[in-house]
Amino acid sequence: MADAKKVIISCAVTGAIHTPSMSPHLPVTADEIVEAAVGAAEAGAAIVHLHARNPETGAPDQSPEGFAAFLPRIKARSDAVINITTGGAPTMTVEERVRPAETFKPELASLNLGSMNFGLFGMLGRFGDSLKHEWERGYLSNKDIVFRNTFGQIEYILDACSKNGTRFEFECYDTAHLHNLKYFVDRGLVTAPLFIQTVFGLQGGIGAHPDEVMHMRRTADRLFGDSYRWSVLGAGRNQMPVATMAAAMGANVRVGLEDSLWIGPGRYATSNAQQVTRVRGILEGLGLAIATPDEARAMLGLKGGAEVGF
Repeated sequence: MADAKKVIISCAVTGAIHTPSMSPHLPVTADEIVEAAVGAAEAGAAIVHLHARNPETGAPDQSPEGFAAFLPRIKARSDAVINITTGGAPTMTVEERVRPAETFKPELASLNLGSMNFGLFGMLGRFGDSLKHEWERGYLSNKDIVFRNTFGQIEYILDACSKNGTRFEFECYDTAHLHNLKYFVDRGLVTAPLFIQTVFGLQGGIGAHPDEVMHMRRTADRLFGDSYRWSVLGAGRNQMPVATMAAAMGANVRVGLEDSLWIGPGRYATSNAQQVTRVRGILEGLGLAIATPDEARAMLGLKGGAEVGF
């Protein structure tokens, strides 16, 4: 399955890493998240990966009420697969993080496959003087964040969501996370086709050197054979180089302002759709075809948009 003929583009439209003072284009309000998701889908994203934010401060918000403000509106305007985060923000409890996916029963939810140090402090050097909200500096400067995803917590999320027919985007920030996923496969708690999102270039996870991309690919091939669909995301300036290299090797790709605020050196992306358009051009330049939402559903074994709870 790793050499699928069509490429799935995912777009993570806001996330919980970047803060609103960093870019005027980062979606914060429900209206902005709706427009960002619909625009990304219209540009070619088959999947939109969603977080919520406090509309006043832009802080991460994992309340079901925050998601209810935009989920039905996106569904009404787009056929894209909606992927709800269970990662939330690394400072949240697992009970907080899983609540939106448990409530709304999406086709797809993200699931982080291991605990890790999570360093956002590197961004202070670039953005420290421009931070407008009190919470941003404390959030970014914290050098003691451990993003907890223990075996028990992962199993908790699997149990909470699998009973609703939700499948998972398995986010793997290092090779150990792939081995953790193999543990759950061997126990029968997850089944093929696996959608494995390998994440490169975040402080605390694996780097974004081509050797590291290849290492993650080889490890996944060895552990999962043809039972998985491979996808990649590169953080910050690594976004397009990692996508290009991996797509040439058969990967699906993820872009979006959650992962990078940029469209080029020193140039803000003005929208999520701009990044989707850029990566789509790269993919088509490589002679690759872009998967539609329904093709992505078939590739990933999803239950369909009519079966969600919103």
